[in-house]
Amino acid sequence: MATAKQTSDVPSELPGRLTEALLRERIIPRFVDSYVVEHGRYGLQVHAALYRDLLGLLHREALLAMTAHALEKTTNEWQPNTKSKPRPMPRKDAAAFRRKFLAGLTRSQKWSIGDALDFQRDLQVYEELITRSARTRRRKTFEVPNHPFVDRCAFLLDSSFLEKARLAASRVLIELERLSETITAAVLRIPPRAN
Repeated sequence: MATAKQTSDVPSELPGRLTEALLRERIIPRFVDSYVVEHGRYGLQVHAALYRDLLGLLHREALLAMTAHALEKTTNEWQPNTKSKPRPMPRKDAAAFRRKFLAGLTRSQKWSIGDALDFQRDLQVYEELITRSARTRRRKTFEVPNHPFVDRCAFLLDSSFLEKARLAASRVLIELERLSETITAAVLRIPPRAN
């Protein structure tokens, strides 16, 4: 009974916790500020309105990456109880979890229906690209990951220095995925994996 209650609360609790963690950790502002200092791209911070818009766009991309990662972990490494091994969630349950999760995210972000649909469409693109890149060859440890977050953030951040921006975005992606995994494990109440 406790497991059923726990699973039903997770899709509504997880989006809010992910959003809170992203804001609390200030990953995106630190990312942009460190990129500006490291590469001398002070023009990115000159106009307050443009800087604020850039942070908003990158925050949305970070939320997309964290959401895709959390949904993947939750539906592919599902544990019906604490003693069972992680396994993929049944399709019907995964679809219901996804619907509740996205509804909870829409409520926590106070999005309009149009904004929610835009986010869901971008999330679907993210998931398709991540799945496609997972099927291709394994990347070497020194290579920048083939991930939509890396490409989209690099283009938004600094399209004239795309490779430097991709490298910086790949470091942030690792941080976002770790945070997403930690929050998801805490909400699901599973012990985190040793890295």
